[in-house]
Amino acid sequence: MALLESRDIPLGSLIDHFQLSDPFGKIYNSKELFGPKGLLVVITCNHCPYAIAVWPRLIHLAVEAKSLGIETAAVNPNINPAYPDDAPEKMKKKIEEWQIPFPYLVDENQTVARSWNAQCTPDIYLWGPEHTLVYHGRIDDNWQDELKVRRQELREAIHNLAAGKSVAEKQYHSMGCSIKWRS
Repeated sequence: MALLESRDIPLGSLIDHFQLSDPFGKIYNSKELFGPKGLLVVITCNHCPYAIAVWPRLIHLAVEAKSLGIETAAVNPNINPAYPDDAPEKMKKKIEEWQIPFPYLVDENQTVARSWNAQCTPDIYLWGPEHTLVYHGRIDDNWQDELKVRRQELREAIHNLAAGKSVAEKQYHSMGCSIKWRS
């Protein structure tokens, strides 16, 4: 497991739209995933300890964001034979086990992760209603222990975006396992 931080991506960048399916075969188009206030997309997976640690927080935030007009999707680029725990069949089990209330999508060819310059799992992107990047950072200040979190940066960004306020310019990199790139 190689620990990496998310890359710097300029805020205001336009989303590179995508069309992906979930592990059950239902196809989703990113343009249609947007809520009236925006879209939260997390590049993540099933097996990375960093991703596993924040999945419950992500699910909770997604429910809260939806009530504010921001939809959520997760994208798994780790479709690699060397990592069977991230295979679509295992994604189905995680969707059921964690009761994920938003699309968890298969980035089979890793095109979304590559086009978005994703680096790690989780890698978090919050897009505003104009389809521009307003937040690319961590969920909060303690991935290991939710009880020790002092700053919920993603939650603050979601609330500011929904209220039409500016999102903090100072954003801290997300960190996690490297994406399991295929040659």
